[in-house]
Amino acid sequence: MEKNIFKLNFRGRELIVEHGELAKQAHGAVLVRYGDTVVLSTAVVSKNANILSDFFPLMVLYQEKLYSVGKIPGGFIKREGRPTEAATLGARMIDRPMRPLFPENFRNEVQVVNTILSVDQDNTPEMTALFGSSLATSISQIPFNGPVAGVKVGRINGEFIINPTAEQTELSDIDLTVAGTKDAINMVEAGAKEVSEKDMLDALMFGHDAIKELVAFQEEIIDKIGVTKMDYEVLEITDELKEEINTLAHDDLDKAFRIKDKIEKYEAIDKIKENILEKYENENQNLKEAELKELLTKVSLVLADIEYKIFRNIVVNEKTRADGRTMTEIRPISTDIDLLPRTHGSALFTRGQTQSLSTVTLGALGEHQILDGLGIEDEKRFMLHYNFPAFSVGETGRYGSPGRREIGHGALGERALLQVIPSEEEFPYTIRVVSEILESNGSSSQASICAGCMALMAAGVPIKAPVAGIAMGLITNNDDYTILTDIQGMEDHLGDMDFKVAGTRKGITALQMDIKISGISKKILKEALAQAKEARMEILDKIEAQIEKPREEVSKYAPKTMTFMINPDKIKDVIGKGGEMITKIILECSNVKSVNDINAVKVDLEDDGRVIIYHTNKEIIENTAERIKDICKEVEFGKVYNCKVVKVEDFGAFVELWPGCEGLIHISQLDTKRVEKTSDVVKVGDEVLAIATGYDKKGKINLSRKELLNKKDK
Repeated sequence: MEKNIFKLNFRGRELIVEHGELAKQAHGAVLVRYGDTVVLSTAVVSKNANILSDFFPLMVLYQEKLYSVGKIPGGFIKREGRPTEAATLGARMIDRPMRPLFPENFRNEVQVVNTILSVDQDNTPEMTALFGSSLATSISQIPFNGPVAGVKVGRINGEFIINPTAEQTELSDIDLTVAGTKDAINMVEAGAKEVSEKDMLDALMFGHDAIKELVAFQEEIIDKIGVTKMDYEVLEITDELKEEINTLAHDDLDKAFRIKDKIEKYEAIDKIKENILEKYENENQNLKEAELKELLTKVSLVLADIEYKIFRNIVVNEKTRADGRTMTEIRPISTDIDLLPRTHGSALFTRGQTQSLSTVTLGALGEHQILDGLGIEDEKRFMLHYNFPAFSVGETGRYGSPGRREIGHGALGERALLQVIPSEEEFPYTIRVVSEILESNGSSSQASICAGCMALMAAGVPIKAPVAGIAMGLITNNDDYTILTDIQGMEDHLGDMDFKVAGTRKGITALQMDIKISGISKKILKEALAQAKEARMEILDKIEAQIEKPREEVSKYAPKTMTFMINPDKIKDVIGKGGEMITKIILECSNVKSVNDINAVKVDLEDDGRVIIYHTNKEIIENTAERIKDICKEVEFGKVYNCKVVKVEDFGAFVELWPGCEGLIHISQLDTKRVEKTSDVVKVGDEVLAIATGYDKKGKINLSRKELLNKKDK
């Protein structure tokens, strides 16, 4: 196969696509170079389809290779293991804009694999992988209604930037990832420092203009090397069967959809579908097993289509919602704090049938999360973890490590609250928020933000402002549409958009959008943002009525802290040989036998000389600080010190000026007359007065008792 190279000067940086040399047995493969970031994207489709399946089996992988940033993996095995959180989020960021663009009836399994071969921190590997994924799929035989592309958008001093560098990202007040086709936006992920809805909309449109350039570049390549799309098997359903099932089910399903209670509604709908499936099964016992299974699958698909149309008619045409709310009405909200006596902070947020119990744990800075990934950051001091047990929706399910959905929802909540978290200088703690979803009927990630915000304030974390989140929905019916505030489960499942907006009274802190249609317009985005702002203010009223501002002090069970500076050159003295000195201080001040004891004082020593001490007991903190300050005290030469003899040698006596500071009185400096043996003058435990005279060649402090005696004689 001939190697092809395509180049684009994309906003001042070269984007290069290579095709025909690597991974030639994949159905589609491209090597994409963006600066020094290099990603191999491949797409493969199975030959056979499971046409009786009710979902499209798409797998998107984002494989981080630590050699891409010159790292050797940590741990004993020394090879990449399960995907990191960043890799999981990277895969989701590719899956979300691509999935809606495959044909609705396509059931062949597709695997899109992105191998991250080289990473230049100034050129985003995630968006490079999205570009490669779209192109590899588009040039293959796989049916795909793309291409699609994505960019990151930043803003510095009011000026928007496409794919900002690492340095620019640090200065930016917007961290936006937006993806879409040439016609519309279809995925958004953003964090922002309280920016306005107008500014966020402008950023989205600025990003979409850049996306159009990337899509046009892909279309050029597809025209030159793209192959004919495959024919694929679909499940054919006759109009007669559709009409027959519609006559049987429509009116009953329509009534069931108007039941307000979630559980009662779902039970009624399930019962109707079960009865109809049972009817067709009983009436067609003469069919072979495979034929009967196919028939029942067709019946299920027709019933799902009827549900879809009834739902749209109720919302878009009748302008009512299944639970009786108006389009902009939020479900009833209740709040509570301090439910858990021993956690450092806790809060309960309930919105309708969605409920989050969130807790806050405060720890030493040294307890931060270590990140073994491709990014510049190697640690994280603020974490939000989201747990979604099966009982929250009245089901049984798998329990184990978090799945992609839980990781994604946690990352969204973390991004929303991170914007108001104080710096480590202002609040020197590692902060962990955990959201336990106890009940769910839509928008549990936004409930986590609200509960997490209250828990932070209850824990005494001095956040800059309260944050609330709301999930918006979009229901389309031909050219007509309706935007819904505070969508519940069914509106999310049967709707066309899940648009989550979080922020303070001042502005947006996080944004996430996923859609099931090809894209949405600027007009819809503008309306959704405005409607979400009104809802956010209403929710903030509820939060502030419960707890108006952060508490002045942390919980009595949370570690208290003291921070002070020492000379950075003294850090090695505080630590001591092999950690001997700091271990001694911790054990003696805490009165414990092990530094790992839960009651042991924690000491963080930063490279700049900052010392941070943590313990629930202020007296222990103060004693520890005093010991460290003693070690770091500078000796004043020419000053008299009352020293304690700690060791006697033939050549002199080692003395302690204060805890942690030792010096030597040489035998020649013990007395005005000649001393034969050190022990003739002093013994261990004696206290002697001596003058500090300087350092020896090894940097040890020298003292003289003789010089002091000479001065007294004079």
